Amino acid sequence: MTEHADDNKIGTCSNNRVTTELHTIQGEKVALPLAVRDASVASAMFAVPARAAQAVIAYSGLEAAAWRGRAVCSLAFVRYADGDLGAYHEFAVAFLVRHPDRERGVGAFIHWLPVNQEFTLEAGRSIWGFPKELADIPMDLSSRIKRCAVRIGGRTAIEVAVRPGPPIPARGGEPAVDAYSCLDGVTRRIPWSLRPGAVRTRPGGATVLLGDHPVAEELRGLGLDRARALTSSSVGRLSMTFGGAEEVRA
Repeated sequence: MTEHADDNKIGTCSNNRVTTELHTIQGEKVALPLAVRDASVASAMFAVPARAAQAVIAYSGLEAAAWRGRAVCSLAFVRYADGDLGAYHEFAVAFLVRHPDRERGVGAFIHWLPVNQEFTLEAGRSIWGFPKELADIPMDLSSRIKRCAVRIGGRTAIEVAVRPGPPIPARGGEPAVDAYSCLDGVTRRIPWSLRPGAVRTRPGGATVLLGDHPVAEELRGLGLDRARALTSSSVGRLSMTFGGAEEVRA
């Protein structure tokens, strides 16, 4: 459920009144833009066959961004320590896609997004249309090698190990990305800004093991269990902001 509240939280000002978009999740109010104040991430990007990637995301109506027959698939696992949706673990499978208006470069289409807590599951699906589902997601982001697994109903979908490289210099500003979701046949655009710190990256550096869950078969069709990562990265300190979702005509 979405509401509007006149108070001094966040939002836009009109005639000295502040309008905030509020969503009620399990009896609690969630205000947009939503803030993640402390998270850590490990990720790897892979070049995959463009036709296979397009077949995977065809239901969204979006077009995979492709170069010379290859598209980009990203695997990321995130530990949220402090944010408006609480603390939880998340795993993401995303693809670079072209914006429908073709004037905005590329965005990130979130194809699969398991989480390990019920509150963020309901919020992600109802507010933004993110394809969240409940899973067991053990991870280790404190060791030199970052590791994560996703298990659903006792079946392993994926295991990922990331060996990040040397630190890279901090860059000013807040990178902004358009994230895309598709749930129940509706494709949405979500403005997403990031403030990363303690970033490390390197070529290669990732190992992917796929299990016997149906999602594993889909990822195996992309060749992720055989491909060498383009890059592997870790972010030791990450804060983010998510705006409201806008339906798009893909």
